[in-house]
Amino acid sequence: MAKKIVLGVTGSIAAYKSADLVRRLQEKGYEVTVIMTAEAERFISALTLASLSGKKVYRDMFEGDGSAWHMSHIELGQKADVLLIAPATANMIGKLAGGLADDLLSCTALATKAKILIAPAMNEDMYQNKIVQENCVKLKKYGVEFVPPVVGKLACGIVGEGHLADLEDIIKAVEKAAKK
Repeated sequence: MAKKIVLGVTGSIAAYKSADLVRRLQEKGYEVTVIMTAEAERFISALTLASLSGKKVYRDMFEGDGSAWHMSHIELGQKADVLLIAPATANMIGKLAGGLADDLLSCTALATKAKILIAPAMNEDMYQNKIVQENCVKLKKYGVEFVPPVVGKLACGIVGEGHLADLEDIIKAVEKAAKK
């Protein structure tokens, strides 16, 4: 039976790479379900990710079949073997570190017992900000694993730390986490 990866996509310019990530995870034999934040939809469409994954893309905390017992964040969290958030913004990292759950992705992350992997992508100054770094340390203490960003060209035009990690490194981290 294929391992199930829930891929959380947040509002970073690196969201366009999630399309390739879906395809490459599937090529490795994983079943991929995508959760997008509203901000992610400013960079890539749900239709693109649904077409590539062959599955519904989850976007809204309150969408569902109308059943009082249908709770997407619980169902997605329970079915995941690995919850991968790639790209992860400073906002999402901060929400999780603070225990905040105000959208489908953050609720799913707080409800799951699956291994959580975070691949940050943001401006270098944001990534190196002491608060963001403290949030990363806090999440690591709770067992969240990180695939750190690399030095590369950032959306603001500079070269710096904050570029989404190489997809192959992210996939290797998923493979390792899926074995646990």
